[in-house]
Amino acid sequence: MGRPDLSRRQLLAAAGGLSVAASFGFAALGTGADALASGADTRVRYWNLFSGGDGANMITMLDAFRKANPDIDVKDSTLQWGNPFYTKLAMAAAGNRAPDLGVMHMGRVTGFSPGRLLDPWDVDLLAKYGVREQDYNPALWKRGVIDGKLYALPLDIHVQLCFYRKDVLGKAGLLGDDGRMIPVTSTDEWFDVLKKAKAVQKKGLQTIGLWTNDQNFQWWFFVAFYTQLGGKWFNADNTEVLFDPDKATQVLEFLRRHVTDGYVIPGAPTGEQFINGAPFTWEGNWSVPVFSGAKLDYGATPLPPVFGTPATHAESHAFVLPHQAGRGGATNEGAHELAAYVVTHALQWAAGGHIPAYTPTLSTAAYKKLTPQNEYVSAMDHQATEPKVWFAGSTGVLAQDLGPVVVSSTMGSAKPASVARTMKKHLTKLLASKNPMDGRTAAQGGAVA
Repeated sequence: MGRPDLSRRQLLAAAGGLSVAASFGFAALGTGADALASGADTRVRYWNLFSGGDGANMITMLDAFRKANPDIDVKDSTLQWGNPFYTKLAMAAAGNRAPDLGVMHMGRVTGFSPGRLLDPWDVDLLAKYGVREQDYNPALWKRGVIDGKLYALPLDIHVQLCFYRKDVLGKAGLLGDDGRMIPVTSTDEWFDVLKKAKAVQKKGLQTIGLWTNDQNFQWWFFVAFYTQLGGKWFNADNTEVLFDPDKATQVLEFLRRHVTDGYVIPGAPTGEQFINGAPFTWEGNWSVPVFSGAKLDYGATPLPPVFGTPATHAESHAFVLPHQAGRGGATNEGAHELAAYVVTHALQWAAGGHIPAYTPTLSTAAYKKLTPQNEYVSAMDHQATEPKVWFAGSTGVLAQDLGPVVVSSTMGSAKPASVARTMKKHLTKLLASKNPMDGRTAAQGGAVA
């Protein structure tokens, strides 16, 4: 079908307005003139945004695929994380220079103009290589479905967690018989836990790391607790804002209280403080290798269900097929085979803290032995995600707009109730705004599972 061209200006705007002109080189693309690896007759060009421990784990998985499939030459390229990655991927797809396979955060897929910049997956071809819808959490699979077609194949979910020091909590009487933190089901119980932990912790440290002045973390925490309260964002047609300022105020007051009650040192390095003995820190599951590497005696649970209903913020890395005018044939099948292989061999990926999206992995003996992963795997069934609209997703417009105002409440420069009303105004404006990728509002975007 026809796909109107996207201008460079549109793509820059869609990436969030960042100045990324210097990163538009296409050296990472690869070309058809590159020599195939010895013995291979098919090449799959694959772009990802994984660095650090995730990057090392992905390379290990790709090397295993190459060994098992010598007839497929995988040319992988790691690009800069965040909006520079999404801008480059969009320009490549719009200019018919896209890689055969890519990675995106699930929340960004709706805004990436599925059908124009992304091609749908062939679910029968995925099934041929062992990946089926029934092997996934239903809600997670549906997040990748737009207008009845699968555009994002989930690799994992990565969640915000409550990390705790077992040595400190043991002294405070906050560990159960199983050696894990006692359950918390209300705000009163949570602040009682913090009070007891503070009484036995090392002097000069904060009780909990909360990333109080970081707009991304504060936004992620808000999404989790607002979801716990049953808060809604928009109606089913994305034509009306259903955001509840009263519920939002409850969440904002809860976050703010950590500062006013003296449990947080604003601006303190959260991870370092935890390693040095702070009882708690709220971090993403990607911190597991860091804390395990430090040989701490620690645990990790989903964010506490202080408002009654379990829900912790979750995003997902997902495989996508960037648009190619002539997609098909052996290369396209190779991309399906590679994605299916990584998804179904994600135990290595789980070592980095992520929860594998492919549910059969979760029931294996090897996964059940992973700690603390086996303590927070329940987060798969209690995901708090951003609304399915074009302006949502990791580093997206929604987080950029609302994250700073959440910070202003947590840090005390604005009142929670006032911030809640401001948030609703932002949401109203965003709902009426048009996606720079295709000129359509959220209501016109076809984001229907």
